[in-house]
Amino acid sequence: MAKLNLMATCLFGIESIVARELKNLGYEDTHAENGRVNFAGDEMAICRSNIWLRTAERVLLKIGEFKALTFDELFEKTKALPWDEWIPEDAQFPVTGKTVSSQLASIPDCQAIVKKAVVEKLKLRYKKDWFDETGPVYKIEVGLLKDTATLSIDTSGAGLHKRGYRKLVSAAPLKETLASAMIQVSRWRKDRVLIDPFCGSGTIPIEAAMIGLNIAPGIDREFVAETWSQTPPQMWQQTRNEAHDLKEMDNELFIQGSDINDEVMSLARYHAKLAGVEQHIHLQRRDMREISSHKKYGFIICNPPYGERLNEKREVENLYNDMGKVFSALDTWSYYVITSYMDFEKVFGRKANKKRKLYNGMIMCNYYQFFGPPPPRIKRTTSKSS
Repeated sequence: MAKLNLMATCLFGIESIVARELKNLGYEDTHAENGRVNFAGDEMAICRSNIWLRTAERVLLKIGEFKALTFDELFEKTKALPWDEWIPEDAQFPVTGKTVSSQLASIPDCQAIVKKAVVEKLKLRYKKDWFDETGPVYKIEVGLLKDTATLSIDTSGAGLHKRGYRKLVSAAPLKETLASAMIQVSRWRKDRVLIDPFCGSGTIPIEAAMIGLNIAPGIDREFVAETWSQTPPQMWQQTRNEAHDLKEMDNELFIQGSDINDEVMSLARYHAKLAGVEQHIHLQRRDMREISSHKKYGFIICNPPYGERLNEKREVENLYNDMGKVFSALDTWSYYVITSYMDFEKVFGRKANKKRKLYNGMIMCNYYQFFGPPPPRIKRTTSKSS
């Protein structure tokens, strides 16, 4: 199998989490940049990374990277890349683009030039002047950042946050990839209690259950690269068979999700059932102020309302103040809260041990991390034989 240059794109702020996931999959040769992690792998890596990555947005096949200050330079350097090694004669190859801080600022022009360059390269290979584009999709992405062009082909299709279990959404849904990142940043372990008192349609509890049961997030969905000759069906089937074998459905989990809204709790139950984890999560309608637990150590991970509208500010401040009082009663627990409200610590009544800047959609947030004490180590006794 060939050694490929691949890129796992992600939300800003979670590159290190994606890199850790890739290393856990056995891909040690990683390099993190803003919003993406570069890694090396073979064709099987396309299958495994798409099916297993919990926090990446897409997996891209990197075809080339170069400086481009003029449209002629973009055309010639794009044409020189090995598009014919990947794109078959009947393929559909639409081009999408973005440009930031570059001389070539017109996205439509960059897309058109890249399209033309790829066509010219394929003409040389297939000895024809027209391509009907009726076959498998090889979506090309051109990104220009500070005059450096990166050309890639999308292997995922729909974004990796689309696991397949969330058919309906609440008013302010949290992306599955961000929820998983929040859980992984917290270092929650499957033998510890996890409570989300603002669970909405259930994303955080469901993602936690999938982690705790070692369910690959992409095991039940399709990817555009499944139609490619380079990654044939048996390769995907082998990857899915391995993922099924690695499930740990007998694990006992202690995950609770609650919300004050009956309608979203109904959604949460529906989504948990679709994800196959309904037996491993306790979901109930409950006000955050009623949160309690007899467990000595645990985690609260949540995405409360932000109060983005001016008329909601006072209500949200009261909520955060009450959160501080309720959570402090669980004084040996750890709390993890994401919000865009900049004075959260002041209203909550406690300085976070650590903060991490994350983006929930287009909203810049802080992920506040309050660390509880670690549980005492269990002493192991050894018996001496006489």
